[in-house]
Amino acid sequence: MRARIRGRAAARNPRRAAGGRVGTGAARRIPLGSAARDIPDSAPRRIRARRRPRLPLVGALALAAATLLTACGAVAPAEPGPAATGDGGVGPSGELTVHAAASLHEAFAELADEFMAAHPGTAITVSTGGSSGLVAQLREGAPGDVLATADERTMAQAVEEGLIAGETPVFATNTLAIVTEPGNPKGIAGLADLAAADVRLVVCAEQVPCGAATARLEAAAGVELRPVSEEHAVTDVLGKVVAGQADAGLVYRTDAVGAGDAVAIVEMPEAAGIVNAYPIGVTANAANPALARAWIEFVLAEPAQSRLQHDHGFGAP
Repeated sequence: MRARIRGRAAARNPRRAAGGRVGTGAARRIPLGSAARDIPDSAPRRIRARRRPRLPLVGALALAAATLLTACGAVAPAEPGPAATGDGGVGPSGELTVHAAASLHEAFAELADEFMAAHPGTAITVSTGGSSGLVAQLREGAPGDVLATADERTMAQAVEEGLIAGETPVFATNTLAIVTEPGNPKGIAGLADLAAADVRLVVCAEQVPCGAATARLEAAAGVELRPVSEEHAVTDVLGKVVAGQADAGLVYRTDAVGAGDAVAIVEMPEAAGIVNAYPIGVTANAANPALARAWIEFVLAEPAQSRLQHDHGFGAP
């Protein structure tokens, strides 16, 4: 059994929402000034129910001992703590809620499965959405143990508001890419072409990280874009292009690659200078801070880093 995932799966894999499967072929990339070539598709994984915690043998013996002591007299309630492992050590246990940027949807679903397989006493729920929306949810009292945003500005805001406790290390990076309908019918070759009057462009709203990156990209390239729609999550931008509601969109490269042959990818040399760093931290009101710290350590280490970079296209921290 696997992690429970809440978020924008349908937008992340639009053809799955219609009952189909995302193609297992290759996404079409159209580099500037060269012929098109193929890049591997990062196949999305199906979302499944979360793992049911198992009671370790040592925990069962402790429960029996507590029952015996209770029969002889009152026993003070024990503080919750980490579960004992089979080799006599102590490992993470309990339930964990992770709030993560929409672009992390598939990657964190996979990592949560691996974490729970390594720690049978844990159950992880991953809730994904626009980074600014996740911060708003925490501000309004939504339960959550970990926050992972798609830029440092949004995380800094959460820290300033007292929503995060402790350090917020960067665990991944990302850049923007242009996506078009398969075959690139408008012949878009670069960022300047997105400003054409006959191109229906969709971007992220500026208050979310992918939108802030788009604004920086415009300024750096000296191009003024006129989008027909601004979305609050990068997955919604991708979804509109795949659904034919837009001719082109600016999304994270990881989302573009993950869409497979549902889109064509146009690379932009300007994007290399606009890099979003992804920080992660324990929330101030975490119900299980020890498990939250264990999850963050897991994400920062191997093999999670290899998964993020090689399987999902993120850059190194």
